[in-house]
Amino acid sequence: MTNNVLLATVSAKPRFPIGCLVITTNALDLLTEAEVSKGLSRHITGDWGNVPADDQQSNEYALIHGDRLLSAYGEGERRFWIITEADRSVTTILLPNDY
Repeated sequence: MTNNVLLATVSAKPRFPIGCLVITTNALDLLTEAEVSKGLSRHITGDWGNVPADDQQSNEYALIHGDRLLSAYGEGERRFWIITEADRSVTTILLPNDY
């Protein structure tokens, strides 16, 4: 799965820039392109997935003030995170045990 292919499948209007898109080897090996694409589409539109209410509030604050953004999607062993850095230079797709 290449960044260009993945980005071409994301059609949602972003609320913020994602910078360089990277994915860990573990996430790349486990997740399908469809799972990653759907998660990324949700992330860039501000649907933070399955995170606690305080993390959702932190993300909304971060959109205004330029802090890090964290989303979580999937369940069980297929749970993954998407993190966009505060400076919006990099967005990383990873499994929780990659952190």
